[in-house]
Amino acid sequence: MGSPGELRLLVWRALERRALLTARDRATRDAPALPPLTYGDAAMAPVVDALRKVAATNATVLLTGESGVGKEVAARTLHAWSDRRDGPLVAINCAAIATPLLESELFGHERGAFTGATTTRRGRLELADGGTFFLDEIAEMNPELQAKLLRVLEERQFERVGGSRTIKVDLRWVAATNSPLDELRASRGFREDLYHRIAVFPIHLPPLRERPADIVPLARALLKRIAADIGRGALTLSDEAAARLLDAPWPGNVRELANALERAAIVSGGDRITPKDLAIGLGVAPSQSGLGNRSLEEIKRDAIRRPLVAAGGNRRAAAEQLGIGLRTLYEKLKRYQER
Repeated sequence: MGSPGELRLLVWRALERRALLTARDRATRDAPALPPLTYGDAAMAPVVDALRKVAATNATVLLTGESGVGKEVAARTLHAWSDRRDGPLVAINCAAIATPLLESELFGHERGAFTGATTTRRGRLELADGGTFFLDEIAEMNPELQAKLLRVLEERQFERVGGSRTIKVDLRWVAATNSPLDELRASRGFREDLYHRIAVFPIHLPPLRERPADIVPLARALLKRIAADIGRGALTLSDEAAARLLDAPWPGNVRELANALERAAIVSGGDRITPKDLAIGLGVAPSQSGLGNRSLEEIKRDAIRRPLVAAGGNRRAAAEQLGIGLRTLYEKLKRYQER
């Protein structure tokens, strides 16, 4: 048996490791409950294929797409499909934390590093050691902090705020943004070197309006989570409500869909969501919905045409893919003169 000093050191290290593992578990457990990656539309096939391929590597991934499109779900899916799945997944939203506090959240701090730092605190980077670190809204990070992050990406090490001890980490990096980083680089709002470091493997997630066959399956997956959250039994979606969902432009993408369904679940008097419960406003101007030069009618027509083409003209298969009844599909085809 070693000396009393060696024994105390072993006990101290064991307690420190236990505290770190507890913090890691809390960081993963406290993450918001999200539905798993739900897909079926042909527009998502390249995304899923890319996620599966890169999951087997340790490459840094940059997820791009509009706000609410499901980038965090994609990051969690990537982690679950990777060899790091048994390690922690730690996420940080750069836009949700005040700039003066973000550095401490990332790197941690030593006791006395600044006013109010009464204890030493590990940062999110340490908590993610051995797992995946997800930097959401990375474009919101200021240039000074971008430079410090670049060093961690390149050297896999850092110091806590106010500290001098170098801490090494083994991470899988995933970043996400809904901002056009190319434009930000041109205006020097985002560092060129950091961009090239995080964009090793870029994956773009299409907006919900471009993947209509995902809308109803997503809605059903979201309803399961919503029902559990509000203490309700199973909630189903009527065929008419499913058709109404397909008619909406969803400028807020999956997040807007989730909000609409949560409102519907609250106002619904039964276990079946109807169009009346949804009360979705469809009068969204193209400039608001992100439709570009395409009209809402064109988007709706394509939402029906694409699954039908993918099904080789088989209307029953197309209806099943869209999650609506065959009669509803015929009505939509008639409306958009596709019969």
